[in-house]
Amino acid sequence: MIELVQNFLMNRGIAADTASIITRGTAFSLVILLGIATNFLAKRFVLPNLFNLISYTKTKWDDTFHNRKVFKNLSHLAPAIVIYSLVPFALHGADSWIYFIKQTLVIYMIGIGILVLDSILNAILDAFRTMEESRDVPLTSIFQFTKLIVYLVGGIFIISIILSKTPVYLLSGLGAITAILMLVFKDAILGFVAGIQLTANKMVARGDWVEIPKYGANGNVLEVTLTTVKVQNWDKTITTLPTYALINESFKNWRGMKESGVRRMKRAINIDLNSIGFCSDALTEKLMNVQYLTNYLRSKRIAIDEHNSSIDCLDTNPINCRRLTNIGTFRAYLDSYMANYPMINHGMTFLIRQLDPTEYGLPIEIYIFISDTDFAKYEEIQSDIFDHVLSIIPEFELRIFQSPSGGDFNIGQRRVH
Repeated sequence: MIELVQNFLMNRGIAADTASIITRGTAFSLVILLGIATNFLAKRFVLPNLFNLISYTKTKWDDTFHNRKVFKNLSHLAPAIVIYSLVPFALHGADSWIYFIKQTLVIYMIGIGILVLDSILNAILDAFRTMEESRDVPLTSIFQFTKLIVYLVGGIFIISIILSKTPVYLLSGLGAITAILMLVFKDAILGFVAGIQLTANKMVARGDWVEIPKYGANGNVLEVTLTTVKVQNWDKTITTLPTYALINESFKNWRGMKESGVRRMKRAINIDLNSIGFCSDALTEKLMNVQYLTNYLRSKRIAIDEHNSSIDCLDTNPINCRRLTNIGTFRAYLDSYMANYPMINHGMTFLIRQLDPTEYGLPIEIYIFISDTDFAKYEEIQSDIFDHVLSIIPEFELRIFQSPSGGDFNIGQRRVH
C-alpha cells in the first residue's frame, strides 16, 4: 500500500525522496491519530462501562482496583500497542526509525506496566486491610519491598533497552556493586528482615498501643512500613522510628491488656507511722456501724476474746493481749470495699497488702484489675476508688504521710505567736 501511494506521487512528478517522505510521514501521522483515537475510545467508552459494571457487583475487590486506578493505568497501554503494531507498516523501509520508535514504545510500556503493578499491589493491600486477620501482619512493609523489586527489575529492563544489552548482562554486573546496593538499601533490607521477625513473633501490629521510651513514643501504631514505624502519641503528635528499632530496642506492647479486657491498677497510699496503733473501744464501736466491717469486727472480736481468755490476759495491759489495730482494720475495710466494687475483675490477682516501711511511711498497696481498658474510663474508675479511700482514712484515726511544706511551717509559727 505504501509503495502504491509513493509510485502515484512519483508519477505526478514528485521526486522519489520527497514522495517517500510524504508517504511515510502521512502514514505515520495516521498511525498516531489511530493511537489517539484508541486512547479516546478506551477512556470515553470502555472505562465508564467497566466502572458501571463494577458498581453492580457485590465483591469489594474490584472496587479497590477501581479506586487505585488499575484499569485507568492499564488503558494507557492501548494506544502504545496500536502504534507499536502499525509502525512497521507505516515506515516500511525505514528500519532505523522503526527500531527507534519501537524501542521507545517498549520503554513506555514497561513504565506503564510498573505503574499498573504498583496500583495492583496497592489495591490488594487495601483489600487485605479490610480483613481482621491483616491487623496482626505488617503488610505495608511486605508490599513496599515487593514494589521495590518491581521498580528495580523494571529499571534493569529499561536500562538494558537503552544500552542494547540483555538484562542478564546487567544482572551479572550487580555483584560488583553489591556493597553500594547494601549501603543504599540498608534501611529497606533491615526493615524487610525486621518485618518478617515482627510477623513471625506477632510483636506489633497496626492499632497496637506501644511504649518505646528511647524514641519518646507512647500511643497507637498507625503503620508499619518497610523502613519506618509511625506511632500516634496520646497528644496527637506522631513519632517516626526505624522498623528495625523494634527488634533492636525493648518496648512495651499493651495488646495483651486490650485482648484480656482488664487493666491492672497498682497504687499505694503511704500511711504516717505515728498514726498507727490499737483500736480503742470507742473506735471499734464506731466502726461496727460500717457496713463492710460489721461481720469482720464481730468475727475478730470473738477470735480475740477466745485467745485472750485462753492466756488469762489482763485488759489493763495491751501488750500482753491480742487487740485490733487501726491499720489492720483499714486493710480489712479496703479488701471488703474492693470485693464489692462493681468494676473489679475477681478472676485476676486481687491484693490489698502492706509494703516495706520507708521514710515516707507505711505503703498500703491496692493491686487489682479493672474490667474496662478504655483509657478515660479506667482513669475515672481509679480516681473514684481513691477519692473514697483517701476520704475515709481519718475515720480509722490514721493519717496520710505528706512531706511538710512551707505552709505547714507557717501554721506552726502562727500557733507559737
